[in-house]
Amino acid sequence: MVKILVVEDDVTILDMVAYNLERDGYEVITKSDGAEGLEAARNEQPDLIVLDLMLPKMSGLDVCRILRPEYSMPIIMLTARDNLADKIHGLELGADDYLTKPFSMRELRARVQAALRREDLSGQSTPHPKTESSSLVAGDIFVNLIGHEVQLDGKKISMRPREFDLLEYLIRHDGQALTREMILESVWGYSYPGTTRTVDVHIRWLREKLEKNPAKPVRILTIRSLGYKFVA
Repeated sequence: MVKILVVEDDVTILDMVAYNLERDGYEVITKSDGAEGLEAARNEQPDLIVLDLMLPKMSGLDVCRILRPEYSMPIIMLTARDNLADKIHGLELGADDYLTKPFSMRELRARVQAALRREDLSGQSTPHPKTESSSLVAGDIFVNLIGHEVQLDGKKISMRPREFDLLEYLIRHDGQALTREMILESVWGYSYPGTTRTVDVHIRWLREKLEKNPAKPVRILTIRSLGYKFVA
């Protein structure tokens, strides 16, 4: 059973989120402060975390910052502040998605399913057709589409779900100039509330993992005033 950790100090929201996710068949663990949430994430190793931004003892941003170097599970952040700077900061620290309160349970459930689908954990994802290649090769980069694994020159590279999706999209459009809007719509896949700054952040993460010198990339190139281009 897919395990979801929900960290939220508002008891009403916490109970409502837990109730709806349990109805969808998930095992739900609930915590009401950041320190307990961090401990539960390490001990339980959930498949996904729903994490409030403003928490007692330790903020959601701090929890995300500490967890990201250790774990790759999707993190959906909740916030009562519709502040672009907060959203960008959360994404830069490793959050995969953002919801601003008040939000509908229907939207949260849809985003949870989307995040898990990218991890092949939702139980509702469509397997790759047999006619479709199960891997991609771009120079010394090997992408296992079934196992969601990436190797660079034979060495396994850890990828968060959204990073993996972005890399796959770039490789499939090798040599093509792609606008930030095209990438955002194609990779994020739904009416994402963020801005194209999200694309820039994830491109930076990919460069840090795939480029010998991220400051002078040779694989993921910036097209000035447009977007990016992948070159195998």
